[in-house]
Amino acid sequence: MKRARQSEKRRVRNQSRKTRVKRLVREVRQALAQQNAAGAEQALQKAVPLIARVAGKGTLHWRTAARKISRLTRQVNAAKQG
Repeated sequence: MKRARQSEKRRVRNQSRKTRVKRLVREVRQALAQQNAAGAEQALQKAVPLIARVAGKGTLHWRTAARKISRLTRQVNAAKQG
């Protein structure tokens, strides 16, 4: 019973963290879609530390987090160039 309670707490906590990551990633992508490079860069600066923190807590695998950060950064840099 205790294990079930612990698992439920962790599930809710992880779900919340993943939702926050998805929301921030969506903000970056929306700014890119609107061709707002400055807004995308600001959103990226908020998203990267959160993604890294969530990976550090074990909610996301560290390679998944690195991949997300890398892809978003490449997209923002390409938008700034073009």
